Amino acid sequence: QVQLVESGGGLVQPGGSLRLSCAASGFTFSSYSMSWVRQAPGKGLEWVSDIYSGGGSTWYADSVKGRFTISRDNAKNTLSLQMNSLKPEDTAVYYCAKVQWGGSYYGMDYWGKGTLVTVSS
Repeated sequence: QVQLVESGGGLVQPGGSLRLSCAASGFTFSSYSMSWVRQAPGKGLEWVSDIYSGGGSTWYADSVKGRFTISRDNAKNTLSLQMNSLKPEDTAVYYCAKVQWGGSYYGMDYWGKGTLVTVSS
């Protein structure tokens, strides 16, 4: 069965950095695009970043562009999110998600349980 397990969350000060990881299993990881999605306290889900299956193309939400970097290691079945210059508004539960997409559809069919990132002084 598909399993996605996030790790690396914690408490950091504004301006600090944190690296999140997602361990994937139960599917051919290298064949699928992957996403990071977050949910701030009391708010809805916000898409953060996507990475193509081969890692050659990436996309970012405007709110994190220039500060966050998504990457993957297909040999290790891991997805990462390097977060720099963190702001209090980045505080959220961060989810790793598997992407299903084609020419006319897009969605995340499997999600991890999430890891909490708190940015506060």
